[in-house]
Amino acid sequence: MRSAIPFVLAAVAALLAAAPALSFAQDYAAIVAAPDRSDADRQTDRRRDPEKLLAFTGVREGMHVLDMGAGGGYSTELMARAAGEGGRVYAQDAAEGSARAKERFEARIKMPAMKNVVALTRDFDDPLPAEVSDLDLITFFFFYHDTTYMAVDRAAMNKKLFAALKPGAFLVIADHSAKPGAGTSVGKTLHRIEESVLRGEIEAAGFKLAAEADFLRHPEDPRDEPIFRSKTPVDEFVLKFQKPR
Repeated sequence: MRSAIPFVLAAVAALLAAAPALSFAQDYAAIVAAPDRSDADRQTDRRRDPEKLLAFTGVREGMHVLDMGAGGGYSTELMARAAGEGGRVYAQDAAEGSARAKERFEARIKMPAMKNVVALTRDFDDPLPAEVSDLDLITFFFFYHDTTYMAVDRAAMNKKLFAALKPGAFLVIADHSAKPGAGTSVGKTLHRIEESVLRGEIEAAGFKLAAEADFLRHPEDPRDEPIFRSKTPVDEFVLKFQKPR
């Protein structure tokens, strides 16, 4: 009888060849622990749990990513570190955004970790230039609720996000939870949005819900106070949507 060992070795070699190569960009703990990250970002880490958030997005070395509502660039920098030198991150924000956030972003983009970032000052419902397409990932962290009181056509925005992604690619949204029935009515006052309403708007653009995470959930939050003055940790949802293949 011929030995099966050569066949087993060949099968193992084939599996290893097919597997994605491991890289620093996949070591999310190392990204978060990078010594050149700022103390301010490490303070933000305490409420954002970035290691789990990065893992949930699935961002990898070489990806092209759009970070919507980049603000001061906290999540943009994390995405840039994960995408690495072979990747690119587009950081979108509107011209009427916070002056303080713009100042922080302008200081941040000078960092070596941000050299693969392209800053885009564009409206939310027209977030990308026409030549940018076939993205691997879009992130939209803690800002979707703001578009509910801005002059934004959210249906048009979501269709643009859908069109910008490769088939099978993902849109990941995290935001602050509002009470059931609140809909979009507390976006400006409480900086919250009802999860089911946001989900309905995204799915109306053609996306399918692929996964949801509970690592930022706080059921003790009554969800009736502004997030900046909440007496309890803020309940936050994290949803992953996929553009069908």
